[in-house]
Parts: sequence; C-alpha cells; structure tokens
Amino acid sequence: MATGGLCIPMTSPDAAWRPMTPADLPAVVALADLIHPDYPEDEAVLAEKLELFPAGCLSLDSRGTVIGYCYSHPWTRCSVPSLNTLLGALPAAPSTYFIHDVAVHPDRRGQGLAQSAGPLLCAISRGARLTHLSLVSVHGTQAFWQRLGFSEAGNAALRQAVRAAYGPGATPMEQTIGAEG
Repeated sequence: MATGGLCIPMTSPDAAWRPMTPADLPAVVALADLIHPDYPEDEAVLAEKLELFPAGCLSLDSRGTVIGYCYSHPWTRCSVPSLNTLLGALPAAPSTYFIHDVAVHPDRRGQGLAQSAGPLLCAISRGARLTHLSLVSVHGTQAFWQRLGFSEAGNAALRQAVRAAYGPGATPMEQTIGAEG
C-alpha cells in the first residue's frame, strides 16, 4: 500500500478549503445533486455528518461561492457507511478515517482543487489519531485516487459489499499515512 500520497500540497489563487458551516448546506446539496445524481443524499444526512464531525466537513470557497465540498469522518475499517442513511453516531473505537466525498463543480475540475484538500484531510486524520484512510471510488475516479497514493482494498468481502451498495464500478480504496506530516 502506498504511503503519504494524499498529502501533496496544492494551492489555487482564487479558491480555498475552509470549515463548512450550516449556511453552506443548500449550496452543498445543490452541488451533490449535480455531481452525484446516481448517489443522492438528503440534506438531513449531510447535515448530520456536519454535526457529528465538523472538523471533517469542508467547503471549497471561491470568492464567496461554494464550488466544492468534502465530507470525511472516523469510521470502522473494512466497512462503509450506507448512502443516504443517518449515521446516528460515529464509532467509539474508529480504525480508519473515511473520506465520504470530495467534490468540485464540473466547471472547476482539472485545476488541482480536489487534490488541494489532501493536506487538510491528512491533518484531520492525524488529529483523530488515525493513519489509515479509506474511501469508495465512483464515477471512474480510481486513477485519480491512485495518483494520490490510494490502492484498491484487498478485502474481497468489502469489495463485494461496496459494489452491491454503490454499483459494479465502485471500488473500495485505502491508504496508510505517516503519523506525522
């Protein structure tokens, strides 16, 4: 498994990641509906993630407009949260930092903006004392995540469960990062 790839710093002159606020939710939901029509999630589900782990919820701001978002939180290794389902609570003893979604408006893709969330996610993960990261790649993004140091998870049961929940093209991926960065 690759190590440290997600933590490549990237910057943009007119956009920056910042903590998400409840006021961002309408823009985030609109972006989610645009970007992920095959994976809809209710505003209440996204709001709960923000309430449960605000440190892992980021908005990509460009001159006062939300053009991207990120949801991430501690979770249990070799499992994935169900889509469009309230979590209720985060695990008491998490074993991975789950990147639920990093999304950028289609008009702003290809500028390194999604990658620029990497150092923040690494810092948040380390702050939660988690050096194992996991995610589900959809929409043919596996190569993107591989460039950031992720590899396909080796657990066959997890792959089967992910594909049953997210579709045949979904791929569970993981990465281990250093405890210090």
